[in-house]
Amino acid sequence: MKLFLDFFPIALFFIAFKLWGIFAATAVAIVATIVLLMWSWRKNGHIEPMQWVSLGVIVVFGGATLLTHDETFIKWKPSILYWLMGGTLWVGEWVFKRNFLRQLMSEQLKLPDTAWRVLLNSWAMFFAGMGALNLWVANNFDTETWVNFKLFGGLGLMLVFVLIQGVYLSRFMQDEEITEPAANDACDTTKHTP
Repeated sequence: MKLFLDFFPIALFFIAFKLWGIFAATAVAIVATIVLLMWSWRKNGHIEPMQWVSLGVIVVFGGATLLTHDETFIKWKPSILYWLMGGTLWVGEWVFKRNFLRQLMSEQLKLPDTAWRVLLNSWAMFFAGMGALNLWVANNFDTETWVNFKLFGGLGLMLVFVLIQGVYLSRFMQDEEITEPAANDACDTTKHTP
């Protein structure tokens, strides 16, 4: 559900672009992001820090696009957002000695320290690469191709990356499932050996 909500403004941007062009699509994306944050606050009672960052980036770069009538600004927006996310992960690791992914997901995943480091670094590199790829598409293709890439290419690459992460993490899940019953059997005093 959360993944759907995160891509909701992108989908509306895509539809608005096809109907009315880049400037109307930019305005729709700004409004959709604001509505999404209001809904999140109403539903959860708070707004996550990354949602605030996303709002700030879309308002600044989208606003610059609308004020100047220059689509370059909105094309930079995904790259800036990707780089902020990747940079935040690396700053947390190198400066604050904290793995922000571990802090966010430790209740759902039990992983060894090395796996958490691999996860953090792979996501940070993925975001860095996506930011660079977005600019390459924006600078080498027309706006319609960039908009199509933003929705289908970005979503597709994210899906493939998540699947690769799932394959990597699955070996730790299997180890956990195997060791837990063994540990429980060792503690079970009702079992008797013949």
